[in-house]
Amino acid sequence: MVGGIVAGLVLIAATLFGLVRRRRDGVLRPVAGASVPLPGSTARTGESTSAVVLDLRSIGAQTGSRATLVQFSTAFCAPCRATKRILSEVAGMVDGVVHVEIDAEAHLELVRRFNIMRTPTVLVLDGAGRVVQKAVGQPRKADIIAALGQAIPS
Repeated sequence: MVGGIVAGLVLIAATLFGLVRRRRDGVLRPVAGASVPLPGSTARTGESTSAVVLDLRSIGAQTGSRATLVQFSTAFCAPCRATKRILSEVAGMVDGVVHVEIDAEAHLELVRRFNIMRTPTVLVLDGAGRVVQKAVGQPRKADIIAALGQAIPS
């Protein structure tokens, strides 16, 4: 009897966890500036020190002139391949936007600095390299396009 109750509670808890995760997976959320820049991040001259900037030159990558879509991936991540395809398509549609894929296993320092807990994780950077939005999980193409609309000034 007690075992059945425990099993039922575990099943309910697992179901609730799955529903919450499914609802939040891949959703782009605005990134509030930290009160202090993350280690290794830089604030550009004349900007607020709360702007978190990802300098991709440290890993040999170029940023887009208008925006950059940064994807943290791992080799055996199936959603990472689909995310790469989506981000590459969007970057090809919008002038001045670049897609950069970072191997999370090879760049553990960046993973720690930007609190990457799972892959794929997507960061949307504006033209100055500031992190403006973040999605954990595979985002939808329409959501990426909308995020770029907010990241790129009119």
